[in-house]
Amino acid sequence: MRIARFGERGDERPAIFDVEGNLRDISALVPDWSGDWLDPDRFKMLGLLDARLLPPVDMGVRFGAPVAGIGKIIGIGLNYADHAKEAGLDLPDEPVWFLKATSALSGPNDPILIPRGGDKVDWEAELAVIVGRTLSHADEDEALAAVAGYTVMNDVSERAFQLEQGGQWTRGKSCDTFAPLGPWLTVASAVHDPHDLDIWLSVNGERQQMSNTHQMVFGVGALLATLSRYMTLHPGDVVATGTPGGVGFGQSPKRFLREGDVVELGIAGLGEQRQTVIAYHDVRTRCG
Repeated sequence: MRIARFGERGDERPAIFDVEGNLRDISALVPDWSGDWLDPDRFKMLGLLDARLLPPVDMGVRFGAPVAGIGKIIGIGLNYADHAKEAGLDLPDEPVWFLKATSALSGPNDPILIPRGGDKVDWEAELAVIVGRTLSHADEDEALAAVAGYTVMNDVSERAFQLEQGGQWTRGKSCDTFAPLGPWLTVASAVHDPHDLDIWLSVNGERQQMSNTHQMVFGVGALLATLSRYMTLHPGDVVATGTPGGVGFGQSPKRFLREGDVVELGIAGLGEQRQTVIAYHDVRTRCG
């Protein structure tokens, strides 16, 4: 089962894919994919629905982030050994995490905007976990049972803001358009093993990242359980589980995104994204 949201930015509507892979408008039954509607038990009930009876949606529509009401985005750092190595850092004994502003959210195919003053914008393909039930001081089994589903995220980062201005990771991760999410959410029960998914990213058709989620240092259950010791996780919260090696900052010479570049990324079974990089152009855009 896969769910999505479609429409113009700020006016997205909930949708579901039928058994034939066609997108269907479910807004007559579901107000939006948020809150209690992300509970795995709700998905079990919706799985009994013949979605082919719902109004069809043109697959050429804009996809937004697949869930609404996202309270927080939590990023995990250094969760792949090859990425830690290219960053020149040791593997952590416990998960390294940071917060990413929800104002960075955008659709999976929306442009990446280079922020004002930014010239070291980088890419990071990541498996994103969407929380479906409230978690606090959970164990790993409880945490996994609370997962609504999985999707793709590009944890776009401005390395100068992140590393050259006091080491503030959130500063370099939170600019507008820096969290493309989607295109859809595959519910947890439909993902056989989130720790065995191919993940890749290309820039201008040239492959930069190619790995598998079995390379993660900390798995999904361990990440959610750890985070729930320090903060309550709510339905709709996003946990981006870290990126494999191949980011621009880790290359020699270093490589960063420029206006006109095209970033494509995906995860097996979870869909693909495509973003065109555009230059800063609007004084209302934050960061930098």
